[in-house]
Amino acid sequence: MSLDERILVWSIGIGEAPLSLDAIVIGSGIGGLTAASLLARYGDRVLVCESHTIAGGAAHSFKRRGFEFDSGPSFYCGLGDQRPSLNPLRQVLDVLGESLQVVPYDPLGYYHFPEETFPVYSNSDRYREAVAQITPQGAKELEGFEKRLLRLYDCLRNIPTLALRADWQLIPILLGRYLPSLFKLLPQLGIIQGSVGGVMDKEVCDPWVRRLIDLECFLLSGLKANGTIAPEVAFMLGERTRAGVEYPIGGSGAIVDALVRGLKRWGGELRLNAHVEQILVEAGRVVGVRLRQGEILKAPVVISNATIWDTFVGSNGRLPLVRQEDLPQSYRQAALETPAVDSFMHLHLGIRAEGLGGLTGHHVVVHDASKDITEPGNTCMISIPSVWDANLAPEGHHVVHAYTLEPYEGWQREEGYEEKKKVRSQPLFRALERIIPDIRQRIVLELIGTPLTHAHYLRRYQGTYGPAIAAGKGMFPSCQTPIAGLYRVGDSTMPGIGVPAVAASGILCANTLVTPQQTSELLVNLSKN
Repeated sequence: MSLDERILVWSIGIGEAPLSLDAIVIGSGIGGLTAASLLARYGDRVLVCESHTIAGGAAHSFKRRGFEFDSGPSFYCGLGDQRPSLNPLRQVLDVLGESLQVVPYDPLGYYHFPEETFPVYSNSDRYREAVAQITPQGAKELEGFEKRLLRLYDCLRNIPTLALRADWQLIPILLGRYLPSLFKLLPQLGIIQGSVGGVMDKEVCDPWVRRLIDLECFLLSGLKANGTIAPEVAFMLGERTRAGVEYPIGGSGAIVDALVRGLKRWGGELRLNAHVEQILVEAGRVVGVRLRQGEILKAPVVISNATIWDTFVGSNGRLPLVRQEDLPQSYRQAALETPAVDSFMHLHLGIRAEGLGGLTGHHVVVHDASKDITEPGNTCMISIPSVWDANLAPEGHHVVHAYTLEPYEGWQREEGYEEKKKVRSQPLFRALERIIPDIRQRIVLELIGTPLTHAHYLRRYQGTYGPAIAAGKGMFPSCQTPIAGLYRVGDSTMPGIGVPAVAASGILCANTLVTPQQTSELLVNLSKN
């Protein structure tokens, strides 16, 4: 917490004795844990309040009958020992003194279109060679597209996310430390603010490659190329081709565990089963939170890792964290109007593994080429992480995670709910049969998740995985809010959705709450690694 924050706290007379906490973080998703652990590293007294029994938010892992499942993200790059890494999460783990054991792999997966199956390699030359087997001209156009985005990546990687903040003090930092890199970025300003679709339209005419680019954008952002911001895809291409793709041993839970260890190592605390019911505001300034059990915790800074809708509007029958009278009506209305990505149907399966030698870990299946790839049930994502980490499943078995978009509307826990789950999960089973034809006969554990599952366990507005703010159609909300001392992190703040993006949001928020000198000291530490 900055000196100005502390002075303002005492000016409103919260108490006669020093506060026991500098900041409270609501929610232990990647964004919340990143902000909390980084603030603890800076020396602040931080408490993370998590409503669930498990830390990690949408990235948590859970166990059933000896199988360990990722609840959400399953694709990672730039987390290993290669340096420097542009991955914001890797940068935070470095300054926390934490590391991850990872398994690199290539190809990173297979795309199963109705007409053929296509391998996707991390190595860009092999990737284009595979494309050339289908469309030689498309492969040449893809090379131009990639080169355009990789130039942006090469410029961005010289300015570590760990240096950034969300206030005016960013300007002297960039001018003082990264002026040469800023000059290199000048020719890239147009693409930084633009969409991947804009780059694709200039470089790619081949319809097959255009569909391929749309698919990869959809997998990253939930939007096709015209709606996906160019830096997001530049980061993906750069990290997977330059740093490599890998899976963390222990799954997404290992990432959460590393952040929690870092938080505690530097003096922060995590409380599970600690549901925050309301953010307390007095005279336009945050003073703390009230838990469901009635306990009041005081702090001059509160950081919400809940979605923008859950924080300011309320959802799923729950009141918003901020009372309506404590927030400007125009800001609340803007939050209400923020578009959201649909929720998902999920399958988490434990299966017998005999006879499945040579199985690969990532697959994407598109059922119908005549339908839009964003249509619910048409594009199915599959992860089989026990291919890389056998400890995730009992001996002789695999864990399988498959998911596809599914709207929240129309789902209710009523008579027929269980039958509806089975019906709506059939596109996932059909997709899995493209990979493992006898998958249904191999199942020993079957868990079907719906948008209601997401809304309940992750406490997310309509079970969404984040905002659907298309490139050029508006800015992601900042970590700052109209309420003094209240900040936000996560997938409905800039710079967007996905693990690297939410980690970046935590960095920007934490850095905004400390002095540039404190951040400079961490950057020196990062450069030594």
